[in-house]
Amino acid sequence: MAFIMFGVALALLLFGIPVAFAFGGVAMFFAFFIPSLGFDVFNILPFRIYGIMNNTTLMAVPLFIMMGLILEKSGMAEKLLISMSSLFQSVRGGLGVSVVLVGAILAASTGIVSASVVMMSVIALPLMLRAGYNKGLASGTIAASGTLGQIIPPSIILIVLGDVMSVSVGDLFMGAILPGLTLVLLYITYIVVRAYRNKEDAPAVVSDTQISLFEVLSAIVPPLLLMFAVLGTIFAGIASPTESAAFGVIGALILSAYNKTLSFAMIKYALFETMKLSGMIFMILIGATAFSLVFNELGGTDRIVEFFSQDIGSVWIFIGVAMASIFILGFFIDFIEISFIIVPILVPVMAAFGIDPIWFGILIAMNLQASFLTPPFGLSLFFLKGAAGNSVTTMEIYKGIIPFIVLQLLALGLVVAFPDLVFAFL
Repeated sequence: MAFIMFGVALALLLFGIPVAFAFGGVAMFFAFFIPSLGFDVFNILPFRIYGIMNNTTLMAVPLFIMMGLILEKSGMAEKLLISMSSLFQSVRGGLGVSVVLVGAILAASTGIVSASVVMMSVIALPLMLRAGYNKGLASGTIAASGTLGQIIPPSIILIVLGDVMSVSVGDLFMGAILPGLTLVLLYITYIVVRAYRNKEDAPAVVSDTQISLFEVLSAIVPPLLLMFAVLGTIFAGIASPTESAAFGVIGALILSAYNKTLSFAMIKYALFETMKLSGMIFMILIGATAFSLVFNELGGTDRIVEFFSQDIGSVWIFIGVAMASIFILGFFIDFIEISFIIVPILVPVMAAFGIDPIWFGILIAMNLQASFLTPPFGLSLFFLKGAAGNSVTTMEIYKGIIPFIVLQLLALGLVVAFPDLVFAFL
């Protein structure tokens, strides 16, 4: 019955039912119609919800969202992109490389995929198309670079996984640094190699406009300082992720004032969007909590642990099945649902096998990042198409993103083969 319940919930998601209502509704339905359960199974639910409300780790989620939204409106991305493109304009594929580097800086500053993809689609895509870039390569570069915020700290995924897996968010942040940089290096290598193998795909940009070194530094240094201040305080043990997130909001306001974009309208926009996004995440968490209560009561988690640890008994088969399941589910459902529904089911099996939770958490985060790029429901693809309009077709976006999905799977394989990539800074 537990697995029938899980299948019904996934089916409702595919029909477009909102996640929180799909999982919460299925939990109530099965509790009502299974005589051995009844609604008494939800007696503990208010205490679980109260625990969520008092969870200081999850408080970092709305704070980092607000920091990203303020930076989205600060004009920082445009300055960064123009400055970076001027540094690489004479290099074949240089504009693509600059987009990846800007995506990495935005990832470490904002961490919001929608903002990063839309900003770079509006700013970078016209520049790349005017320069003669292949439309698929331009689209894939922007979509993939915009999702770097899901693995490069401070990442909302890592905060959620830290809470779900009961591990230190700071350790997850430190563990994600080298895997994130590995992914950036793979993207850049692919763009440069493709540019030199086929110069028509990514030609060098010839421009008469010159940007001074001072202008370049004034665009790059402030966001880097904010990034080092937020992450540095976490890594040094001076502040918790929640405290650093609050500091990041103040830093984003200062950076916005520095760029002369700070206004009451901008603050109002950031507050309202933060409220909506945070409300969505926490409603999903409440629905997922109700679902897990019924699922566990029906013995679903115990059966999964027994199957992998006793019937199969292979840690590598478990890791392979877990990663394949998350990757396939990422084609159809969002990372939040996977984090709150699938990951709690995998955690007991992980503990039974003695798998390091930080390493396993980074593997999950890298896998979840791919869910933003995989057709047909990859959110980055929707953001890109919405911002690009008719300048690129949906099929050109799909073709362009495939090499970057392969690179993400390659990076995932490298982290599996070389766990020291995660433990280097721990």
